[in-house]
Amino acid sequence: MKKLIPALAIIFGIEFLALSALYYLTPEGLLPTYLPGYEAGSVYIDYKHALASLILAFGFLAFGWTNIPPTKQ
Repeated sequence: MKKLIPALAIIFGIEFLALSALYYLTPEGLLPTYLPGYEAGSVYIDYKHALASLILAFGFLAFGWTNIPPTKQ
């Protein structure tokens, strides 16, 4: 259990990092309809959602990295 939580945090961090790239590189009208920020026909990039998911990614990655239990020698 001590290794599961940091591993999940790192996985979520990587997923939010990919989501941030998707928000940054894709106009709002071309996003999948189930994502927040989708607006039909819009050609604008949703920088606020990209920044928010980037902050979440760094938070999850930092949490996962700092809570990895030490190995026994």
